[in-house]
Amino acid sequence: MADEVLKGWRGWFAESGEQLSFFKVFFRNLFRSGFEWSEFVRQCYEIGYKSFTLVGTTAFIMGLVLALQLRPTLIGFGAESMLPKSLAVSIVKEIGPVITAIICAGKIASGIGAELGSMKVTEQIDAMEVSGANPVQYLVVTRILATTAMVPLLTLLGDVLGLLGGFVAINVNGNVSLFLYFNKCISSLGFSDLLPAFIKTIFFGFVIGFIGCYKGYNSNKGTESVGLAANSAVVAASLWIFVIDAIVVQVSNIIIY
Repeated sequence: MADEVLKGWRGWFAESGEQLSFFKVFFRNLFRSGFEWSEFVRQCYEIGYKSFTLVGTTAFIMGLVLALQLRPTLIGFGAESMLPKSLAVSIVKEIGPVITAIICAGKIASGIGAELGSMKVTEQIDAMEVSGANPVQYLVVTRILATTAMVPLLTLLGDVLGLLGGFVAINVNGNVSLFLYFNKCISSLGFSDLLPAFIKTIFFGFVIGFIGCYKGYNSNKGTESVGLAANSAVVAASLWIFVIDAIVVQVSNIIIY
């Protein structure tokens, strides 16, 4: 038992060292000349635009369900008027960023891991190196930067649609105008609520792209490794999302309060 635990810790430290080396390679290629703008724009389209429907639908349903769940509780305390504020704070500060990041981890990190893993298996990456191209700059840097840029935008759109879902739920048994509802939502949010939420979405996007690229780029030979790369990318990215979320919340609470 002790040997298995020790072996597991050794494997974890070894992979952490490999990820650090991969980050150094990414950072060096980030500032090299010849940045692939066309590939970056294509990845932004693939990652951002093609994920919007899934993220938007999920966010709308989450806002709808959250409002339906909160309304009876707030009515019991005689605080039904606090429902827009409760929805705005919970969605913008926590539910919106985390749910969006988890969805992106399942869709984007797995897709990047499978794509780069299949390129590794079919030796396309080796062919790029032999031909004199820079596969890290073309495949890795563009994808990581695209996820870092698109996840915050997807989160913003998800927050808006989540609040819109809450508006629909409130008007199922009530009558609140759209202007009054969003006025209450916006007035309940301060700079200390928006800034930490925005900052952690940037970290979420980076870690989703980084983990997906690392798992796919370093997958072993064989078709089985493609599935393993996609699966492990989702698991690792999801875990890092919760770790980053806990760290950002704790740091923001220390700074603000």
